[in-house]
Formats: sequence, C-alpha cells, structure tokens
Amino acid sequence: MTAPRHVLVRRTGMGLDEFASRCGLHPDMVRRLVALGLLTHRRDVQGDLWFEPPAVTTVARIHRLRRGLGLNYAAIGLVLDLLDRIDELESVSRRRRTSRWT
Repeated sequence: MTAPRHVLVRRTGMGLDEFASRCGLHPDMVRRLVALGLLTHRRDVQGDLWFEPPAVTTVARIHRLRRGLGLNYAAIGLVLDLLDRIDELESVSRRRRTSRWT
C-alpha cells in the first residue's frame, strides 16, 4: 500500500485578516460586505475567506460611494455592477477601434 501523497499548494491572494488590515476595515465588516455580495472572494477547504488584490480597489469604491453619495449597500451593489459593465463595454469599444487600424 502506498502512502498518500500530500501536495503543497501556495495560496494566492490575501486571507481575511490581511485583507481587512489593508483596507482599514474590521474583519467583521469585510464579512458583512461578503454577505451582501459586494466583494468577490473564494473559500479554501477550511472555509476561510480569501481575496485577490483587485478586491482592495472594490472596497475603496464602496467607501467612496457610501461616503460621497450616501448610498446604501443595495444601491452600491447596483452601481458597482453598472461600473463593471461600463468598463467591459469601453474595453470592447477600444479593441474594435484598435483592430480597425491594425
């Protein structure tokens, strides 16, 4: 019988505490944003939250929308979706313009 092989995989991204610290938030607030569906995340096999670096930018957007416009979290989710869609459409438009000239 062969002993089970263990494969070490390096985790990418940031764990909850590191992410919360980088964003200047309490981990409970990060959990709340996750529960509201405002932050993209993944869970490891232990169920711990992990975040990729772009999520820090998302938190900054959330702060600006909350403080600057006084939006509630439901409205922030809608605005974030619309901003993502605008970015996507602008990217498609840029690619089309570039492909015409090459």
